[in-house]
Amino acid sequence: MRRTALAGLCLAAVATAVLTGCAGEDKANSSTSRDSTEQSATKEPRSSQKPKEEAFAGLTGGEIAEKALKATTDASSLRMTGDIPDDETGGTIHLDMALDKRGDCAGTMGLGEQGEAELIKTGDTLYMKYDEAFLRAQSEGEPKADVDATVALLAGKWTKMSAKGTDAEDIAGFCDLDLVLGGAAKGDSDATRGKTTAVDGTPALTLEARDGKDRFTLYVATEGEPYVLRIDSTSTTDPGSVTFSDYDKPVPVDEPTDNVLDVDSLG
Repeated sequence: MRRTALAGLCLAAVATAVLTGCAGEDKANSSTSRDSTEQSATKEPRSSQKPKEEAFAGLTGGEIAEKALKATTDASSLRMTGDIPDDETGGTIHLDMALDKRGDCAGTMGLGEQGEAELIKTGDTLYMKYDEAFLRAQSEGEPKADVDATVALLAGKWTKMSAKGTDAEDIAGFCDLDLVLGGAAKGDSDATRGKTTAVDGTPALTLEARDGKDRFTLYVATEGEPYVLRIDSTSTTDPGSVTFSDYDKPVPVDEPTDNVLDVDSLG
């Protein structure tokens, strides 16, 4: 299932490229634009109510981006959800994956009409479950009898294999949060402040960043830790959108126990 690994790594590359691209050389942009609502408050109200404090007051876009990237890469775990174009198939890859710095992960990977795969990695064991559409898409070009046999054996069933094996090492590497986000916190950023908004109900501030001709929009939490909540990329090489959530929450690695096929035992 080589294609499975490549699909997962594709989205990981987008997240890493975007985060790292937002950590370019500091251009000393001193933009400190304020929320339009705050700007409209020209008079101090007579009541004792204090005006709402501006998020990241006094910080440039670059300084905010640096804080956000550090908070994100310091997290022990997070959940990544995203949709990106797949150059190989012309379709879209959808990934919903929770992962941590211990190398554990759990989630799903979808390839549109080409099916979906579920995976769980805990310790040195990798569990995967494929639907029929996914298996047939990955087996395209092979003899029909072989494809039918593969579907009969694997479709809808959990399989397990050593995470250290050759067939699993790419996916296992993607499950390591340190590797996925490696290098994202290095350097300063020339990001500029944007507008206030919300991501799934969490207040956020947008930052506009660039890396050469590529353009990115970062959504940074303005309450609690300044985590990156979402990144939108209009990059010609790595377009897409990735949402980050469930920071520092345990990865739900519930190991399957019924009817699990040990792939390694098949030789």
